[in-house]
Amino acid sequence: MNLSIIIPLLNEEESLDELFSRIDKVCNSHNLSYEIWFVDDGSTDLSWSIIENLKVQYPQIHGIKFSRNYGKSQALHAAFARANGEVVITMDADLQDFPEEIPELYDMIKTEGYDIVSGWKKKRFDNVMTKNIPSKIFNAAARSISGVSLHDFNCGLKAYKKQVVKSIDVYGDMHRYIPVLAANAGFRKITEKPVQHQARPYGSSKFGTERFVRGFLDLITLWFVSRFGGRPMHFFGAAGTLMFIAGFLSAFWLGISKLIDVSRGIYGHLLTNNAWFFIALTMMVLGTLLFIAGFLGEMIIRTNRQHENYHVEEVI
Repeated sequence: MNLSIIIPLLNEEESLDELFSRIDKVCNSHNLSYEIWFVDDGSTDLSWSIIENLKVQYPQIHGIKFSRNYGKSQALHAAFARANGEVVITMDADLQDFPEEIPELYDMIKTEGYDIVSGWKKKRFDNVMTKNIPSKIFNAAARSISGVSLHDFNCGLKAYKKQVVKSIDVYGDMHRYIPVLAANAGFRKITEKPVQHQARPYGSSKFGTERFVRGFLDLITLWFVSRFGGRPMHFFGAAGTLMFIAGFLSAFWLGISKLIDVSRGIYGHLLTNNAWFFIALTMMVLGTLLFIAGFLGEMIIRTNRQHENYHVEEVI
């Protein structure tokens, strides 16, 4: 099978029929065999009923229904595990992405040998103040911190080699950073393609400006995990050791100072009257705790097993 097309959705009943029709037309016109995985992320409208009706008519359609809204990352994770195509395409269900881009994305993976081709919405039809400007700031920060040179990390239209989606673990809100996760896993042939974008024809966006705050926090998390996730002792152990040594040396200096005062016949000055005593003690305690945190992190990594943090109610 050439393609697995994965479409997460939440309350997109108006767009599903048109979206499938356009996908089917473009794939057939280019002789691409395909399957579609619709992932209903807790919709409260008729989205799942429409997916069921499409499934009856078209066997290449599959659906995953979540029992509640878990988020886009979990939706992608569930579909990635079930995808069978040589190339995996992800796209949004709101018709802002153009299915007509699919053949060129497929060719860039199969013919040019890229691991990931990420869409780049050079001309956006979103609100300038609430989406466009925050998105530019967010993408600039993401490029700087991650080292992956993409203009539009959050574009839902992307193409992947099958091996990529089978090798990475998408969790939390990390769907924005799948190229970074892939690069950390050793898939370095990543490029981008300018894609068409249009205003949403139906409904309203399910994402608010708070997603940029979460995005920056996730980016910091990803940076930390990518550098120290497999070796927490290198961070916590080193920081704890340095802090303990600094505290110990401070305490040692206080002790030597006290002995010098005693040798000079100076009495009556208690160590506990010196603020440095409490600073040194605090540094030693915190250093010990950080070292223990690093040790426990190492033990958790060695014993922890990955598990799915969502509940699939139905698969068709």
